[in-house]
Amino acid sequence: MSEQPPISGSGDVPTVNVKDGQGQELLCFLEQLIPLDGNDYALLTPVDTPVCLFRLSDEDEPELIEPASASEPVLSTAEVVLQEHELTLVRSAVTLTVAGELDEPDPEELELDADEDEDDDAETYELLVSFLVAEQEYGLYIPLDPFFVVARMENGHAQLVQGDEFERIQPRIEAELEERETQD
Repeated sequence: MSEQPPISGSGDVPTVNVKDGQGQELLCFLEQLIPLDGNDYALLTPVDTPVCLFRLSDEDEPELIEPASASEPVLSTAEVVLQEHELTLVRSAVTLTVAGELDEPDPEELELDADEDEDDDAETYELLVSFLVAEQEYGLYIPLDPFFVVARMENGHAQLVQGDEFERIQPRIEAELEERETQD
């Protein structure tokens, strides 16, 4: 087995492809490497912009739809709508992403949204596009909170950490990151 060296990304931040259990990949920037129990765990952020698919309704709160459960007509329509904006929907491991040049959110508008939102734990999203499929409205939203992926590094390859393993190591990774921050 030959080890693949990390690919150099913008600003020489290393990138790595993370694979999930189904063999899907997501290209990510390597943010942190954390050794635990003889394994190296990587804290990654997607190179392309992560997006979340919501079913929209006038009466109810928007309903988050997991990428795996999204129907083909919904994703196909999203792809067409994004192409009109010179963007590409990428069906990758972990999350849907959008490739292409996106406008940066206006920091002043974000501060207003944050002030209006009294629940500090609520995630904040910005609408990218909305569209109709069979008279049902959907929206692709960009999460404004950082989107991190945890992977286990093995022979230069990144394997997505999920389920029990994620539940077991997540608090330890968070504790290690907090400790690193206090040392800086």
